[in-house]
Order: sequence, then C-alpha cells, then structure tokens
Amino acid sequence: METAFADYLDDFTRRDWEHLDPKAVTDPVRVAIVGLGWFAREWALPGIARSAFTEATVVTDVDADAVEAVAAEHDVTGVTPAEFRAGAVVDEYDAVYVATPNATHLEYVAAAAEQGKAVLCEKPLEATLDRSRRLVAACRDAGVPLMAGYRMQTDPAVRRLRDLLEAGVAGDVIHVHATMSQTMLGELGSDHDQWRLDSELSGGCALMDLGVYPLNTIRFVLGADPVRVSGRTRTNHEAFADVDEHATYRLEFPGGVDALCSVSQNAQHASRLEVTGTDARLILDPAFYEREDRGFAVVRDGTRVDVDFDQVHQIEEEFAYFGHQLLAEEPFHPNGTHALADVRTLAAIYESAETGRPIALTDDAE
Repeated sequence: METAFADYLDDFTRRDWEHLDPKAVTDPVRVAIVGLGWFAREWALPGIARSAFTEATVVTDVDADAVEAVAAEHDVTGVTPAEFRAGAVVDEYDAVYVATPNATHLEYVAAAAEQGKAVLCEKPLEATLDRSRRLVAACRDAGVPLMAGYRMQTDPAVRRLRDLLEAGVAGDVIHVHATMSQTMLGELGSDHDQWRLDSELSGGCALMDLGVYPLNTIRFVLGADPVRVSGRTRTNHEAFADVDEHATYRLEFPGGVDALCSVSQNAQHASRLEVTGTDARLILDPAFYEREDRGFAVVRDGTRVDVDFDQVHQIEEEFAYFGHQLLAEEPFHPNGTHALADVRTLAAIYESAETGRPIALTDDAE
C-alpha cells in the first residue's frame, strides 16, 4: 500500500488522458465562445489560449459592447447571437463553448448541433430536467459530441484522489463530506451574476450553481451514482427571495455510502471535500473554486501528509482535454448522459426539500 501511495503522488499533475503530443499540434480546435460573462472573459478565454489543443476564433453575447471589446482584445471575430445561430461565420470554428445563463443553453447548443459542431456546455446542462433532456437529444440526433463543463474532472488533484481511492489507500469508503460556499454578491461584485437570482434563468441558485460541484465530483471520485437523496433549502435574505440561498443534501450511494453536502451563496468562503474510509481520510481543501489553489492531504493512523504539487490552471486543463479528445477522435467522460444524471439528482433534491421526504433515483431513458 505504501508503494501504491507513493506511486500516485509522483508526477502528481500528469495528464493520464493525454497521448497526443501538444507540441505537435498545428491545427488546434477552433472554439466559438457563446456568452462573455466574467468567467468566460477572465478564465475561459485565457484557458483556451493556454491550451495547445484549442484556440478561440469567434465570440458572441447579447451585450454588443462586450463582443466588440473582447473581439478587439483577443483578435477574434465578433458576431451577434442572431448571426451565430444563423451560421454567419460557421466556417471559422470547429466547436462551441456555451457559457450563458442556464435557461438559454438549449437554444445555443441546438444551433451548434444543427451546424454540426462539437459542444462544450457549462453545467448544469439547463435550468430544468426536461430542457436538459432536449439539449442532450439535440446533440445525439445531430451526431455531434457533447461535453459538460465539469472542470473538476480534469483537475489533477481530483484525479489523484480518485486514483488513491481505486488503489484502496483509504480502505472501504464509509462516508463523504463536502462544502462549498461564498458571499456571491460580495466576492463576484454586485453587478455580476444577477441572472442566478432569477429562478426562470437559473433553475435555482445555491443548489444549481454550487451544489452541482460536490455532487459531480463525488460521483467521479467514487465511480458511482447516488440511489437516493434528501435535501433542505432555505432563504434568509430578500436578494435571494426567488431562489435558494442555502442548501444541504444527502446522497446515498450503493453499499450504504453516504455523502453529506452543504452549499451557500451567502456564507463565508469555503471549499472542501473529505472522503473517509476504514484506513485513511483523503482531503481536498481548498477544493472547488477555479480562483484558489487546491490543497491535497492524506491522513492515516494519526499522521497527516500534505502534498506539495505544482498548481495548474483548471480551465486550461478542461479545454486541453476537450480539444485533445476531439483531435484524437475519442469520447468525453463527462458527456450528455453523465451530465443528465446530475440534473436528475438536483431535481430530486429540490423535490425532497419541498416534500420533506427522501427521493429514490431511477435511471433516465436518455
């Protein structure tokens, strides 16, 4: 076990999915960016540029001033949403990244699918389960690949955590705890993300926007899907009157493994994932935010080992994986079917919060 533990910590930031030589890439995947909010401008555009497998060539947004400014700054083509949907510059991109409010994902993904373009869609897929199913169906029917934007799955710290669990370093997993919180209106600024406070656009706030991170990351590292959920949501402040401000939920996995998660859009900043097994605890702290370095620790028999490793640009890793898989003609792990399971689970947690009862999950036909 000691050998396995040491082996997984060597070359910590290795890309275990990469087999194409990034230095040999002469024609990277050309990406059209739909939605120019703060995340796309501050993280996605730099991440695409840093990746050897992708380059940004087209941008669009409902804000014409933002399109003009970003197009000039990054030397790319700017178009209106109507022009994008009509395929005005369809020959200038190979794939589409959708980073608009949740309830508008479907229209842009459907347009990209009709154009025969690969899609990277931010999570959750859409504001409702029905619209998420339609989004996945649009890509499936058009025969275009769809990846959901689960950047945690390409973060080396998360992948090493999964490796150690698979190697048995923690023993039998008993339970998982996760938390993710922020003062949304303070950390991101009062002029950002107001669409998240509109239930029609977001589908919810704390659970949809933050809760999906622990949910999907736990599914990924355990290699399993929850079979039953329960949850509670609450709102204390007028700014969040239309959505959930805080949420707590329990995921029951096969074998009786429980994951207990809490998220909030109006609490002190926190970001932690801890997996407790019979032999060890594996801890990511900080865990989930793109704007903070990840911490990785293993605690066994009273001894804590904090791993020192080179931090990566999370969004570079995500787009590198997206471009690599397209160039290699290989499938994505976080595909549409995988992402639908999260939307289905989030809907069940909301149902549990409304009814006060645990909800059993069933497979989706999609």
